[in-house]
Amino acid sequence: MKYLPSQTPIPPAPFVPLSHSAFAGRVDAVFDSKGPLASNIRGYRPRAEQRQMAAEIVDCLERKQTLVLEAGTGVGKTFGYLIPALLSGKSVIVSTGSKNLQEQLFYKDLPALLSMLDSKLPSSPRLALLKGRSNYLCQLRLARQVESVHSRDEGVIDDLLKINQWAGVSKDGDLDTLTSVPESSMAIDMVRSTRETCTGQRCEFYAECHTRKARLRAMEARVIVVNHHLFFADRVLKDTGFAELLPQTDLVIFDEAHLLPDIAVTYFGQQCSGRTLSEMLSDIHGIYREELMDTAQLGQFSLRCLQALSDWHNGLFERGQTDWRALLGDKEMMAVSWKLIAELDGLAKLIQAHLGRSDELDDCLPKLMELTDKFRIFFECENPSSAYSIDLGHQYALLRISPINVARECSALFTIDIRWIFTSATLQVNRSLGHFVRELGLKDAREVILDSPFDYQRQALFCVPRHLANVANQQQAARQLIDLCIKVVEAADGRTFILFTSHRMMELVAQGLRARLLQPVLVQGQGGKQSLLDKFRKLGNAVLLGTGSFWEGVDVRGKLLSCVVIDKLPFVSPDDPLYKARADAISRQGGDPFMQLSLPQAVIALKQGAGRLIRDERDKGVLILCDNRIVHRAYGEAFIASMPPMKRTRDLDRAIRFLSSL
Repeated sequence: MKYLPSQTPIPPAPFVPLSHSAFAGRVDAVFDSKGPLASNIRGYRPRAEQRQMAAEIVDCLERKQTLVLEAGTGVGKTFGYLIPALLSGKSVIVSTGSKNLQEQLFYKDLPALLSMLDSKLPSSPRLALLKGRSNYLCQLRLARQVESVHSRDEGVIDDLLKINQWAGVSKDGDLDTLTSVPESSMAIDMVRSTRETCTGQRCEFYAECHTRKARLRAMEARVIVVNHHLFFADRVLKDTGFAELLPQTDLVIFDEAHLLPDIAVTYFGQQCSGRTLSEMLSDIHGIYREELMDTAQLGQFSLRCLQALSDWHNGLFERGQTDWRALLGDKEMMAVSWKLIAELDGLAKLIQAHLGRSDELDDCLPKLMELTDKFRIFFECENPSSAYSIDLGHQYALLRISPINVARECSALFTIDIRWIFTSATLQVNRSLGHFVRELGLKDAREVILDSPFDYQRQALFCVPRHLANVANQQQAARQLIDLCIKVVEAADGRTFILFTSHRMMELVAQGLRARLLQPVLVQGQGGKQSLLDKFRKLGNAVLLGTGSFWEGVDVRGKLLSCVVIDKLPFVSPDDPLYKARADAISRQGGDPFMQLSLPQAVIALKQGAGRLIRDERDKGVLILCDNRIVHRAYGEAFIASMPPMKRTRDLDRAIRFLSSL
């Protein structure tokens, strides 16, 4: 049965030297059993798949091609793309999906390779690590917060003073290196660099500005490590305050490329934040108090806007609706929304009447008008080719206008002037890369699948328990899952990840496990992601429960992790506004939204979750999927064909015996 009928499945590629050039020979020699990797890495063994990947990169560079390459877990894709990139002598941007990988590349992998390849490099390239501007300290915002520190509560005051002390010794202002203040502290948001508060060259700290210095380092570097969000913000939004942060380069490599389609939707769409508007209105009221007390209307209008914004937020949170189109018929909500716009327009007119009296107030006017226009466009909801969705945070709403198809925009972005490489461990669906290629509008791309070199038949067992009941009631489903997990966790003595498709189910199962297990139970939300993972590793017999962010980018090797339990096939909610808009568009064109959209996304997500289990050639473990649809529904074949070739069983007792033996 074909699930993507327009695509021809791609068989695993055997190792073939695609090019016989001198450059290809130099690259391949690095991976030889007597090459620099073997000389410097203990236990190194050449891998045909890694050599094949490097050969594909060489071919891409020599032919100026676009390359889409899935490299299964264990191929060694990082060195597979870095070595030919470095030996080419070309300017390179490496873009990752996470800060963790970004920092691993910059602080660990690239320095190690430069040391190993020193004699073979055309020259020693300068490196730069560049993050989005919100990751850097704004010295001006910090100075202003410290000046008004008396108006804050004691906890915020203490954190601001610690940040001020750290700022005196920090060389790059990277807030990720700030360890004296919790990452959840309100004080950090008060001092981040933002486009809305940036005054550019008029800033008294312009010469010392960390964002500006980071850009200068990038302009001088030959190898720049960024993340996908920064890449799109730079190339699509030009949203930096210092023109583009990134220079033009010969080669761009996207690692963790499976994340790109969703990220592209964010940047080719629009978004506006209630938090940003609230902070701007508070700043305007602060300017009134500190500089323009003789203009009582400015204080009154800014407070009226803050009250209108609060009323609007309250209306949203009372309704709990995430699809704006579903609220268009709500007369009360519409009245509150348009009252907010009227108040903002009134404030803008008042500020125009006082232009020239305060530089800071003058800076606020265009930003206020831009934000007001964004809210107005969202409220009007006039584009049928976009989804209008609301993310409800703790206090504020984030409004998104998301295009339902970004292929055309991406096609224009990924031009032939630059060599583009897209790689990940999870790109193919049913042995085809067509879904990814179509989503990004890539043309004439070479498509390659390199399977994992791991012996999954020996290392892993995939179990879909036979006797799972089909229950509609969430409480019953949770009890069934709790009973299963207790058996599994006791057999493995902890050492288990339980991955969920909903926070509610995770919370129900967590309650049940805490009451009945002797092993420690760690739950997403108890702390930061990395701190929970560190605790999981240190305990040695813990159970970790997580949703979306724990399905990928998590690397626990060896006996510390022996079992991964997944509660359901990770289909997107049919109520998701973007999914509904995309599905409607596909239906209008005579297509099948499930086969063309829902199924491919779920396959890739399941592969990500399953990929947490086997991380190196010595790992062993059990993957348990508590969803019989993969067996009973015809579309289950697409999931199974895309998964690593583990041994399979329907017998939970067999899986438990395997776990007990590890």
